[in-house]
Amino acid sequence: MSEIGTGTLYGVGTGPGDPQLVTRRAWHLIEMAEVIAYPAPDSGESFARSIVADAIRPHATEIAMIVPMRTGRAPAQDIYDSAADDIAAHLEAGRDVVLLCEGDPLFYGSFMYLLVRLRDRFTVEIVPGVNSLSACAAAQVHPLVARSDRLTVLPGPLDDAELASSIEGAEAVAIMKVGRHLPRIRALLTRLGLLEKSLYTSHASLPHQACHALADAPQEAPYFSMILVYKGNDPWIS
Repeated sequence: MSEIGTGTLYGVGTGPGDPQLVTRRAWHLIEMAEVIAYPAPDSGESFARSIVADAIRPHATEIAMIVPMRTGRAPAQDIYDSAADDIAAHLEAGRDVVLLCEGDPLFYGSFMYLLVRLRDRFTVEIVPGVNSLSACAAAQVHPLVARSDRLTVLPGPLDDAELASSIEGAEAVAIMKVGRHLPRIRALLTRLGLLEKSLYTSHASLPHQACHALADAPQEAPYFSMILVYKGNDPWIS
């Protein structure tokens, strides 16, 4: 529980990329925020911040969490520890903090690493965002699941054996974080006889989004790409 007089931490989803997909509540909180925090890469701008840049006050205090884009838990854990301390200082001073997270804060979101560090000390509110699953399905104009289908969400870095085992037990599959794993995953789905039932999407909702059948996808994929697999017939036909 938070102490009297402390600020509230808002975990705010900024959606998949199109600013028009940010919820009205999220946009309002960002416009009013005196303190904004967000993850950022080693170089270049923060994707989460870029989505809502027009809503951020010119003189807002900004806390950029520079997280190296590499595998492994270190030094990311030290970075989250430091960011949690910075955010806590503002909350203890009675200032609300809006923490941005692309997509939805609780769906593979970096927000969860701050949540676990701060939720026992301060009031936390979550503002959900449009997640990448919904954005990719919308871009492809194709349902994710229907009726009593089982949807399995898998991270692309899993090895072939883990992916194949999980794919076998589901009617619909979403493979996220495809990136450099695209050639391997495409080869696996080909071996499983699912290539013709697989769709590839990158940068969903952005002007440069790309939507293809997986068979026609490029050889290289950005991190923000996803493969959707529907193993049955199209749900509006079956």
